[in-house]
Amino acid sequence: MAEWNYKEKREKDMENRVFGKTKDGKTVTCYTLKNKNGMEVDVLNYGGIIVRISVPDAQGKYADVALGYDNMEQYIENPCFFGAAIGPNANRIGNATCVIDGKEVKLSVNDGVNNLHSHNELGYHARVFAVEEQANALRLTLEDEDGCMGFPGNKKIAITYTLTDNNELELHYEAESDANTILNLTNHSYFNLKGHGEGTIEDHTVYLKASHYTPCVPGSIPTGEIAPVKGTVMDFTSPKVVGKEIDADDAQLQMAGGYDHNWVLDDFDGQLQHVATVTAAGTTRVMKVYTTLPGIQFYAGNYISEQPGKEGKTYVRRGGLALETQLFPDSINKENFPNAVFGPERKYVSTTVYAFANA
Repeated sequence: MAEWNYKEKREKDMENRVFGKTKDGKTVTCYTLKNKNGMEVDVLNYGGIIVRISVPDAQGKYADVALGYDNMEQYIENPCFFGAAIGPNANRIGNATCVIDGKEVKLSVNDGVNNLHSHNELGYHARVFAVEEQANALRLTLEDEDGCMGFPGNKKIAITYTLTDNNELELHYEAESDANTILNLTNHSYFNLKGHGEGTIEDHTVYLKASHYTPCVPGSIPTGEIAPVKGTVMDFTSPKVVGKEIDADDAQLQMAGGYDHNWVLDDFDGQLQHVATVTAAGTTRVMKVYTTLPGIQFYAGNYISEQPGKEGKTYVRRGGLALETQLFPDSINKENFPNAVFGPERKYVSTTVYAFANA
């Protein structure tokens, strides 16, 4: 396979190219999904990373709306988790500990005193998946042994990326374990509908189908309260410009440097539903998010440091926003939060869709 080249024309529905190698010499391949409309999505077998999402505006001008890198060296570091599949547990677990079936589980202390995204080096964002190419999809699978990163159970993970002819990128997750464990999988793509590297997302408008959210203490661990958003800066039940209140004198925003919270989705019943819409000033592109999950982490990229991105672009603070569908942060330690324990009697299955259109 030829070395990766962003400028090279793609002529097949799916192409694969050598993207680079991991630190231990494993080959990383980039796969391109294409639909009949010319939309393209690039996915790595390393970390299940979504490298590129190329979508048109109303005039047919294409832009890559996903933040990412051109090379493996940057993805091996990837402090912002650009585009990555996160698992076995996304988001935070307080004090990096929990109890499963009466036994204390100790996890990596990698975010203050807490655990974030499972493990810096062994989390699924940094693993090489096996790949099965399908007609319009890519199925990535991984086996994760009992005790790895501290999590119980021998686990089998499958993530299927499907690009439909309706310009929908569907992510379908399946996971099973031979012992009770935590499973809470998500994708950590950052979006900028003007195009990656085209300034901040403070001019983006966001709608969330969520009349409640989960307030946090310092360290971004939820208190356990499910609080109404009405009358607060957290209210996105009507579309709101991200920059309108992001720097408000509000304790929750000041603590997180802006929006980086879990919203509790209305009408959750485990079925796929529309939960978010994003638009942006200066472009007709629209992104809608659908999910079967009960929560969504809206992160406004508050801690993206200025850095080189793809194609010579420079990324800045708040240069992209993430909408991470999920069970709630620290669910394992909150009895009133969704049950994050899965095992022999309970398989993990979820679907999230990022759908692109034009206003």
